Amino acid sequence: MAVGEYPFPKMHPVKGLKLTSVSAGIKRVGRKDVVLFSLAEGSNVAGVFTQNAFCAAPVTVCKEHLSKAPIRFLVINSGNANACTGEQGIADAKATCAEIAKLSGVKSEQILPFSTGVIGEPLPLHKIIPVLPEALNAANENGWEDAGTGIMTTDTRAKGFSQQIVYQGQTITVNGIAKGAGMIKPNMATMLGYIATDAKISQAVLQQLSKEAANKSFNRITIDGDTSTNDSCILIATGQVSLPEVTQASGELYEKIREVIIAAHVHLAKAIVSDGEGATKFVTVAVKGGADNNECLAVGYAVAHSPLIKTALFASDPNWGRIVAAIGYAGVKNLDVNKIRVHLDEVLIVENGGRAKTYTEEQGQVVMKKADIAINIDLGRGVAAETIWTTDLSYEYVKINADYRS
Repeated sequence: MAVGEYPFPKMHPVKGLKLTSVSAGIKRVGRKDVVLFSLAEGSNVAGVFTQNAFCAAPVTVCKEHLSKAPIRFLVINSGNANACTGEQGIADAKATCAEIAKLSGVKSEQILPFSTGVIGEPLPLHKIIPVLPEALNAANENGWEDAGTGIMTTDTRAKGFSQQIVYQGQTITVNGIAKGAGMIKPNMATMLGYIATDAKISQAVLQQLSKEAANKSFNRITIDGDTSTNDSCILIATGQVSLPEVTQASGELYEKIREVIIAAHVHLAKAIVSDGEGATKFVTVAVKGGADNNECLAVGYAVAHSPLIKTALFASDPNWGRIVAAIGYAGVKNLDVNKIRVHLDEVLIVENGGRAKTYTEEQGQVVMKKADIAINIDLGRGVAAETIWTTDLSYEYVKINADYRS
């Protein structure tokens, strides 16, 4: 089940990047579940990762490798998270890197491993290692959709983005894929996201841009409030376009690239929400009028995480009392409820501390029956604003997660 139209786009090749997906049969025989990215020499790679204390073994290895050597390969498996697997999990992640290093002739530290799937199970190296030569041989510049499918778990569709920029007669491409449908309340990025460009961007600027883009996108989505152990979002710049390197976060070229990279992150983040497990509604919670951004986020997440609000959304029930209750318990100090205004789309439902005089149940019902709904909240105490994207909570979400390991 998914909400809205997010067809996988035609993906323009990114110069200096090849990728593919092959089948190791990690969870199901015949399913493509191992993805390989091959990067041109001289590529820069930046990333943001989960802040879950039980971070997965591949996350630990990724952080270590990013600090040691220029990255040449990314390897991703779905169907097994290699999380909460102790020292053996670290050894298994490094063993995967070592095998690719042996096959390709690069250093083991030049490979980043990623995993997604069931937590607590050992990584099935006996299935993954034998298919790595096939992955290396099959990697090609047009492998984006295969890769987008290969990283999926409970997703119902692959998620992609592709856009080009023309600058001084040169074409720059920005592509991205992501996966995620449940265990989504990123505390940095998303479950897995990979955005790449063939522009030349210095490591320092790339890392700054990665953090900014994640904060404007993947750090503003939630499906169920659960932060994964494996969240990783990677930004790649292969540097294969014949333009000067972007070494400062300013200037015309930087701004053009920044705009599209942020657009890629936002599109993929919304695509994840639209494909939320069991989702029937895409919900935007827009909070403005805050004294600062933190209190806007506190209110936004209180509303987005409320099981009572999410189930009312599923039932198309305009039970607006649940919304004001969530605003009230969000922890905003000295909140003057008489200044708060709440709209469902353009329908004013709350003002002056109670139900708006113009509001009728019929107006609310019309909005709640839509598949795409906005809950707009004005706190009336400042100029800060934040937006959260979320879903409803359906019977299907419970079913998917009750049956996840079966």
